[in-house]
Amino acid sequence: MIRCLETCKNLKTPCPIKDCRYWLNYKEEFNCVFESIDKQGAMTLRECADRLGISYVRVKQIEDKILNKIKHMF
Repeated sequence: MIRCLETCKNLKTPCPIKDCRYWLNYKEEFNCVFESIDKQGAMTLRECADRLGISYVRVKQIEDKILNKIKHMF
């Protein structure tokens, strides 16, 4: 995964491997989740929604569901 990103950076081209679990349709960050995290650090829910191509409300629903699962674990 990291080698793939390094290759894309060296070639200065977005990643073409759409079946990669870390691929996202965001060419400014080489279509890679790792590059988004590296460049942006912590992101708002709206920034995540923009990168994933889904609504802010949907990202909030996912966050709420995850937090609820974590809460029940402890």
